Amino acid sequence: MRTAWTTCPLCEATCGLELTVEGDRITAVRGDRQDSFSGGFLCPKGASLGALDADPDRLREPVVRRGTSFGPVSWDEAFALVDARLRAVIDAHGRDAVALYLGNPTVHSPAGGLYAGALRKALGSRNFFTAATVDQMPKHVACGLLYGGIFSIPVPDIDRTDFLLLLGADPFSSNGSLWTVPDAPGRLKALRRRGGAFVVVDPRRSRTAAAADQHLAIVPGTDVFLLLAMVNELFAASLVDLGELAPHVNGVAEVRELSAPFTPEAVAQRCGVDAGVIRALAHRLAAAPRAAVYGRIGTTAVEFGTVASWLVDVLNVLTGNLDRPGGAMFPLPAHAKRGTGTGKGFATGRWRSRVRGLPEVAGELPVVTLADEITTPGAGQVRALVTVAGNPALSVPNSGRLDAALSTLDFMVAVDPYLNETTRHADVILPPPPPSRRAHYDLAFLSFTVRNVAKYSPPAVPPGPGEVDEGEILLRLTGILAGQGPDADLDALVGLSGESELGRDERLLDARLRSGPYGLTLADLLDRPHGVDLGPLTSRVPEILRTPSGRIELCPEPIAADVPRVLAALHAPRDGLVLVGRRHLRSNNSWLHNVPALVKGKRLCTLLVHPDDAARLGLVDGGTARVTSRVGEVEATVEVSADMAAGVVSLPHGWGHDRPGTRLTTARAHPGVNVNLLTDDLAVDPLSGTAVLNGVHVRVTSSAVQ
Repeated sequence: MRTAWTTCPLCEATCGLELTVEGDRITAVRGDRQDSFSGGFLCPKGASLGALDADPDRLREPVVRRGTSFGPVSWDEAFALVDARLRAVIDAHGRDAVALYLGNPTVHSPAGGLYAGALRKALGSRNFFTAATVDQMPKHVACGLLYGGIFSIPVPDIDRTDFLLLLGADPFSSNGSLWTVPDAPGRLKALRRRGGAFVVVDPRRSRTAAAADQHLAIVPGTDVFLLLAMVNELFAASLVDLGELAPHVNGVAEVRELSAPFTPEAVAQRCGVDAGVIRALAHRLAAAPRAAVYGRIGTTAVEFGTVASWLVDVLNVLTGNLDRPGGAMFPLPAHAKRGTGTGKGFATGRWRSRVRGLPEVAGELPVVTLADEITTPGAGQVRALVTVAGNPALSVPNSGRLDAALSTLDFMVAVDPYLNETTRHADVILPPPPPSRRAHYDLAFLSFTVRNVAKYSPPAVPPGPGEVDEGEILLRLTGILAGQGPDADLDALVGLSGESELGRDERLLDARLRSGPYGLTLADLLDRPHGVDLGPLTSRVPEILRTPSGRIELCPEPIAADVPRVLAALHAPRDGLVLVGRRHLRSNNSWLHNVPALVKGKRLCTLLVHPDDAARLGLVDGGTARVTSRVGEVEATVEVSADMAAGVVSLPHGWGHDRPGTRLTTARAHPGVNVNLLTDDLAVDPLSGTAVLNGVHVRVTSSAVQ
């Protein structure tokens, strides 16, 4: 028996874990009380790491399709088959005939951060897709246009703020997102204890909303109107004060002009928040000594996701709260490079999708059009697919259509530890080792921390016989796609040469740390397994900026051009029920539903319905409702709850584990329903290509009267 320390890879909070290891098994998991960042905080997901690691359904060796079933093969056989089949598609139809999809877990793995870029470059296909366009892409686009870089995303300095406005977010359940904030509940409670306050805008009285000083039950998808009205009020009441940011900002007058039609009275009925409440909220934000505004998936995966994401930052700028302690600040991770304060900026639309003409954004195409590219004949038709840690058969709108399209591919290879709803269509599945058998450094999430920290964890358990590291899997695929075959020189693929005592991943990470702002080395982090505290967030404007002007472009032309569409929608008639998603502390997309401890007890996948709507529709708690949209229908168990706003129903994302041909014993016993059988693949935010997953119009009836 021994103790090992690691970082939880199951959400964005990066909590430190203390593992008890017996042989090659994790037998106990506790929060690491010595962790410099999380201080012992532990949620149910982290506590389940041992069970996830030892899941008997987890694939431990490659499998290939044999008719309607799968059988194990050696790694060399698997890669040889991938090489032959992908090369045949590329030779016959060109590189655009192969698509690449990266799922959300890719960014929870250091291998994804180190090697996904090389994989994508080697493929050389315009058909590149990720989970970002069913999640956070609007924030990347807004920040790219404002600051010049898509990863220059400010986060609330929660430990020093006096007032926090949260929109479309439930950090009590999500542990934060695009905001690395371990123990978000504890930090929000500490905010109140020191005399501060926080307000939650959400159509559901979530766990976070229930703990807030004020909860505004907004109509889904209308945050954009509320935010514009707050901007309008700041100007109307002469509350705009940029403070020290003033010399670094262009476009303030233009923002004032854009916001002019959106008075609190003009938007109140549309968003379901009284004009007086909107005014008071704007004044409260402006009056707070230190304040921050934060929006998440309820403001991104909606019709006006990019404009709403932009407005979050506009409010922080106009109140002088951007880039100052207690406001919204830019972290400085240990592996980052400081900038010069200018750059080439950010633009979209360098190419468009073949079928629907949707623009490229940040080098990728919207995943809502993947099914179009597979099913539509012609030059450039997608005939082969590579997926890495993704389950688009559950996570993409109108997923029934994509699920059917996947079965028509000439070839598919998946890097994934499970035979799930997507990988059941694959010809080859290449499983990475479980979390205990890989090192961990958060290349992605350390860029969004509420305090600058660095932490590296070596594998808690040595790799088992026959296991291949995830980084090697991705690089061998890279060699194949580069035309060098599965036995290519993997070090050369990432620019390494010579001998070293360090492994490939360690050499690359060590080089980034040495060239980073703190001059750390990998050895420094190995000597401090509980992490290195690099201090509170500090001001980074103008260094953080990558715009040609060297200033914050507060009114970017693409966003200004979309505001008339927002104004037209303000006066468009709306009626009927709308559907939104929700998060739960024991769940993260579709990943964790095969862990018994995380699905036991009260059913998690239910249709939340307000009591008044339930009475009107003849629905009863525990009964079944039929939910229908333009693209499909599902039957779901009803949960009547006054926490849900009237006129709104909610189904969580990531469920629907009832498809044949999977090996997910526990998940199949708790299947739930797939909300993306209802979401519409034709509904997108045009600036980011992001799917509209919240505010979907549906019809709900009782299954008992069908």
